[in-house]
Amino acid sequence: MGKAFFITGTDTGVGKTFVAAAAARALRTRGLDVGVMKPVETGCAAAGGGLAPADAARLIEASGTADPVEAVCPYRFAPALSPHLAARLAGVEIDPGLVKKTLDRLAATHDVTLVEGAGGLMAPLAPGLTT
Repeated sequence: MGKAFFITGTDTGVGKTFVAAAAARALRTRGLDVGVMKPVETGCAAAGGGLAPADAARLIEASGTADPVEAVCPYRFAPALSPHLAARLAGVEIDPGLVKKTLDRLAATHDVTLVEGAGGLMAPLAPGLTT
């Protein structure tokens, strides 16, 4: 099983995706197989009958992974709100067990996996659960 690193920041728009993508590219140039994950992304645009997570797409491109977007970003929401509010509006509860299982599968198949959080360090994901 490869190592996993969590990348977070103090808020939305502080450069988490930029740093995660740069790290993925740097690790790739060193010959490592890089997995990426953005467990929850909000503010996703509608595309092809679903939601297109722009940050997750950027991470996929930077890492060169062939992992499907569903594995990289299992929770995608249209409203640009905190994860717990976007999930509530969608009638979805973010399951930390699903996030962990997905991460475990990614980490088992890559040398290193980079996980980018949503929002800031303490962004609520579900009742009693923060990033």
